[in-house]
Amino acid sequence: MKLQGKFIIANGAILLFSYGFLFIYSSQKQHDLIYAQATQQARMLHKQILLTRKWVADHHGLFVLQSDRARPNPFLNTPVIHSASGQVYVQRNPAMVTRELSEYAARDGWCMFRVTSLKPINPANTPDEFERASLLRLEKGDEKEVVSVENSQEGRILRYIAPLEIEESCLNCHAQHGYALGDIRGGLSITIPIKWADNIIHENNRAIITYGLLSIAMVTAMLFWLFSTLVSRPLAQLTSTMDRYPDQPVPTPKHKLVKDEIDSISDTFYDLCHRLDTSRETLDTTKKQAFQNEKMAALGLLTSGIAHEVNNPLGGLLNCVKALQKEPDNPQLVERYLPLIDKGLRRIEHSMHQLLNFGRNTPLDLKKIDVDKVIRECFELLSYRMQKIDLQLDLYLNECYCIDVEALRQTIVNIGLNAIQALGDKGGTIRVRTGARDNCIKIRIEDTGPGIPPEILDKIFDPFFTTKDIGVGTGLGLAVSYAQVEKMGGTLIVGSKVGQGATFTITLPAKQKCPLKA
Repeated sequence: MKLQGKFIIANGAILLFSYGFLFIYSSQKQHDLIYAQATQQARMLHKQILLTRKWVADHHGLFVLQSDRARPNPFLNTPVIHSASGQVYVQRNPAMVTRELSEYAARDGWCMFRVTSLKPINPANTPDEFERASLLRLEKGDEKEVVSVENSQEGRILRYIAPLEIEESCLNCHAQHGYALGDIRGGLSITIPIKWADNIIHENNRAIITYGLLSIAMVTAMLFWLFSTLVSRPLAQLTSTMDRYPDQPVPTPKHKLVKDEIDSISDTFYDLCHRLDTSRETLDTTKKQAFQNEKMAALGLLTSGIAHEVNNPLGGLLNCVKALQKEPDNPQLVERYLPLIDKGLRRIEHSMHQLLNFGRNTPLDLKKIDVDKVIRECFELLSYRMQKIDLQLDLYLNECYCIDVEALRQTIVNIGLNAIQALGDKGGTIRVRTGARDNCIKIRIEDTGPGIPPEILDKIFDPFFTTKDIGVGTGLGLAVSYAQVEKMGGTLIVGSKVGQGATFTITLPAKQKCPLKA
């Protein structure tokens, strides 16, 4: 998944979590607020009803004209009285006033309330399950009120009940029932519908969800646009520039008025590429110079030895020329010395030709060559230093391969010189074997010298590392050889045991194709 997708998903998850937490928190707070308001409403209603009951009790009840709606209460001592004019009045005690007020409130859908008791005188005041359980709790005296929210067919309701204690004005009626001042006669039960509050909470929650989803969508779209403009697109451009480097130069960064972190990365990458280009140019120059220095050092060693090969026939040639100059008309001398002069000149020409081929400085150039032939030429070039050395050439390639002849010649000569120097004046054996296997060319150069100590075996390919005396070697021969073999796509490894000589193995690809020349 792209960074942009991860960023959007992470921010969307954070927003969703935040809005979800806000939704749950606000929903709970709304519920608590409605619950607290309904409870406070029940307490206020309870106070008002108590005041009304107290007023009725203080006046020893109310008498109203008898009608179809105002019938006598058979549970009262004085259910009816007659006026002098013959009108009939029926008595209303606090319990009846409470009941009738509740009926009015119920018709308006506001609330319901009634008096209930565990020992009701009027069966209509028999408690339901909630009221019975609440009255038992209230009688223990640990609680002053009981509040509960229940479900009903019309929606949720808040149930509230508080105790009714016997006061002085209540004794007129309840003393005969065995109650004393301060006793709990029963409870005032109040029921308040809160369906309207649930509807409000539902609407608020739906609005919160709607606006939350809209805001998440808007924020996500804005973040997507901002990330794409400020991060994704610049990173894609920077990645494309990185992919094209070093085949294409890195352009100078173009920044906005205010630089950000990505602009800083672009500047750093540009500076890094600039330093890499400079370092590469310096390294290429140093490698070319090191290669040339090592070649010249090897060439100097070869020249000093081949000078002897040239001077020997050259001295004989001079003697032949002097003899011919003294007797130019002597046919016997001409017949005798001309073949010697021709042979000596050809020997000098062959030596010079080998030196010119070895000293030529050319870039890596792959072409079809006879590898075995090149190896023979290299050791012919080194033959002047191999008077006490037994050279064994086991060459079995027998076909041409796509190899850089100059790089191979330089490598063979460097390894050969190291082997000759390792054998020293005592002499020994150098064995060269070639073969093809698993699409690879194998060239093994073994000597019977003293070998390479283990502590320096992993250092012999390091530039300027040498164990030779000052002026004898530069420490670049094997390093250059290693680089040349690697440049041709091959490997150069060494194996050695102290006292048993050293073995250098060159492995080159056999199926490499030479480039077509125009």
